[in-house]
Amino acid sequence: MANWLAQARFIIGALALMFVVTVAAPALAQQPSSVNPTASSVKEDQLLNALKAGPGGGDAISGRVSIPDQKSGNLIQPAGRAWREFHEGALHWIGAIAILGMLALLIIFYLMRGMVKIENGRSGRLIVRFNAFERTIHWMTATCFIVLAITGLNITFGRTLLLPLLGPEGFATWSQWGKYAHNYLSFPFTLGVVIMLLMWIANNIPNGTDIEWLKRGGGMVGNDHPPAYKFNAGQKGIYWIVVLGGAAVATTGYFLMFPFYATDIAGMQLSQVVHGTVAVLFVAAMLAHIYIGTIGMEGAFEAMAEGTVDENWAKQHHSLWLAEEKNRAPAGATPRATPAE
Repeated sequence: MANWLAQARFIIGALALMFVVTVAAPALAQQPSSVNPTASSVKEDQLLNALKAGPGGGDAISGRVSIPDQKSGNLIQPAGRAWREFHEGALHWIGAIAILGMLALLIIFYLMRGMVKIENGRSGRLIVRFNAFERTIHWMTATCFIVLAITGLNITFGRTLLLPLLGPEGFATWSQWGKYAHNYLSFPFTLGVVIMLLMWIANNIPNGTDIEWLKRGGGMVGNDHPPAYKFNAGQKGIYWIVVLGGAAVATTGYFLMFPFYATDIAGMQLSQVVHGTVAVLFVAAMLAHIYIGTIGMEGAFEAMAEGTVDENWAKQHHSLWLAEEKNRAPAGATPRATPAE
């Protein structure tokens, strides 16, 4: 009897299962599949056509992702190839021509002109040109700029020039520490640029004297020394290069340092183009500034190193500024002067 009941339960269960399958099958057949793995997938010919569109053409191809960052679904972005070709090609040429060209011009100029001497010799009377605060800001900004320039050029030229010399491990270590220095020193550099903008802007507004100074070659050609106020046209040009160029590299640099906070991928690619181009031109301009302030002109380095210049130097290069300083000084006194050692 027990054996018969067990067989009956088995037969009833099998019949019930067949009934469920028979009823459910037509309903399932009428339901369309909710997932078609190939309906919206990217076709290979789409990828190939996007690649054939050229570095700057074609449409970006994106897939679907389930994570919040929808940018991760971007498979192909033609503008990215345009940026890569610029960074690996055009930027190298721009940097090499600007920097090496400036170095070549300065060497040729020095061999032809030599150092611009103080024609009447040193008078022994020193006039204060820059106070301690001005010199501190200048050297802070200049030091940061030098480190930023070296580490920035490493990004563009390091793999070509330094990797064969340092080897993979050495170059990786150098680049890693260079990245840290580049990022963190950008903050005091930016602060220095802002302070210099506010500190010297009143003396760097172009005027008619600057036009005359430029017409006469700024005293760098021949023995002519056109009059100038505290800053001549050449120094004003350097000032505005620092202010405007510094603002450009700082702004674009922070866009890159903090990605996607203020711009999208296209804006970041544009920031990299602007940052790299302005940076190499900035370096080339500062080479000229460093040349004039050191071996190019006698007595110029003392202005930022010690804060004072010889009165004959001031009379030769900044006669209008010297006259202003004398007018401010008490009668018979040398303006803000200290005896030479």
